[in-house]
Amino acid sequence: MSMPVAIVLRDIHEPAAPSWWPPAPGWWLLVAVVLAIVAAVLWWRRRRRRRRARIQALFDDALATATSPAAEVAAMSELLRRAARRRDPGADRLQGVAWRAFLDQGETPLFADEVGELLIEGGYRREVDAGQVAKLRPLARARFLQWMGAR
Repeated sequence: MSMPVAIVLRDIHEPAAPSWWPPAPGWWLLVAVVLAIVAAVLWWRRRRRRRRARIQALFDDALATATSPAAEVAAMSELLRRAARRRDPGADRLQGVAWRAFLDQGETPLFADEVGELLIEGGYRREVDAGQVAKLRPLARARFLQWMGAR
């Protein structure tokens, strides 16, 4: 009989565990997508802030060129009518009570009192109280910014 041949067995070696760096291509893609989304959000916010500043400057410049309180009221009325066209193309042709109702549409009635009357008739008056114009200015500005989409 022959002697059995001794088989030499070696231990099974597992491959080395993958390291955490460099990450798999899927992780690179995920990082790129997240960075693109962050960049897009930052760009959109910056664009929105600049647009709001341009619209505010448009309102402020129109009022700065007014030579009297009556001219300032007329400028606010004109700006609100221009902005109203964005909501309803026929809104700039409304007059009197219909115009004031349109200004208060869907909101707390801001223009229902003497401030609304001032906006309707103030551009045609000889004398306009500067205190009333000061009350009208923030309301008109807020509605203008809202209708121009800057809010």
